[in-house]
Amino acid sequence: MTREEMLAYCLAKPGAWLDRPWEGDEVVKVGSRIFAFLGAPEGEGRVGVKCGPSREVADEWLHRFPDDARSSPYIGRSGWNTLRLGGGIPDDELIEAVDGSYDAVVAKLPKRERPTV
Repeated sequence: MTREEMLAYCLAKPGAWLDRPWEGDEVVKVGSRIFAFLGAPEGEGRVGVKCGPSREVADEWLHRFPDDARSSPYIGRSGWNTLRLGGGIPDDELIEAVDGSYDAVVAKLPKRERPTV
């Protein structure tokens, strides 16, 4: 899966929108919260997503894909991982990870910010 394909998939989620909160980095939000970190467009293809409610749950990705998954800087303790695109993680599992991150973020949004499907 390419970065462009991942970005398109993320933006197709209900209520999703592209933001550039830091110079050169792109994130996809739903409501006011980030559910996918994509980094710089010219950088390595990767996506940062919430992979579980805790670090222990998210660590499963690191054990299964040691060359392609790592704990996200600063927010990794909260269950966020950075997953490499185009590596050893199958595309369907990358999609599943994004779906899980989106669902976890939407569940914590105030009702007024939740997308209507």
